[in-house]
Amino acid sequence: MTIYPAIDLRGGRCVRLFQGKADQETVYFENPVEPAKLWHTAGASHLHVVDLDGAFSGSSQNLEAVKKILEVEGLSVQLGGGMRNEKIIESALEMGLSRVIIGTRACAEPEWVISMIKQFGADRIVVGIDAKDGQVATQGWVETSTTRAIDLAKSLVSAGLRWIVHTDVSTDGAMQGPNLDAQREIALAVPSCNIIASGGVSCADDVTQLRELSIECPNIEGVIIGKALYEKTINLASVII
Repeated sequence: MTIYPAIDLRGGRCVRLFQGKADQETVYFENPVEPAKLWHTAGASHLHVVDLDGAFSGSSQNLEAVKKILEVEGLSVQLGGGMRNEKIIESALEMGLSRVIIGTRACAEPEWVISMIKQFGADRIVVGIDAKDGQVATQGWVETSTTRAIDLAKSLVSAGLRWIVHTDVSTDGAMQGPNLDAQREIALAVPSCNIIASGGVSCADDVTQLRELSIECPNIEGVIIGKALYEKTINLASVII
């Protein structure tokens, strides 16, 4: 199971929000290259980067910071936040990102996502499904749609989607453990799709539980770890196998 340290960008800095709330921000690094180097030194091969400004505004705002992160050798980087039109996606991939993550527009226009998969390849397009009580949250988690997360996942996977980042919003940044039931439910619903679990990981035992869940659900490909790394409640090197 791949470990994805998270770097959330806002105003060019590395920050963390509580449950996606813009007014509950903690700045951890002024220069996001610093945590990228730290996580790589600790053994990470992948990074999960989110452009929070892009998620809230609808257009990517931190590409210069992303470019600097990409200069750290030996890291495969995926980026989400503001990936809402073809030009931005193309520019992001040309920068050297391994994958881009589409969130809000995936719920509003699933057929457009499928066209992006056909254009750029199923291994380069990820859909971020952020769920509040099983319903899809959009616009940087500001809005909750009437679409069920599982229904969206099933429809996209049947049309060719192969990667999903599934975030349980209620647990994100709360440091209270992941919602294992929610991760299990979506993994079992779309067994042909790779699931990257996100939200709530607070300690090494949480990672162990997700690894055990991945035995039951082999398509749980990875886990994103954010606040626990910055608050030092997880030693990254110790959970990378």
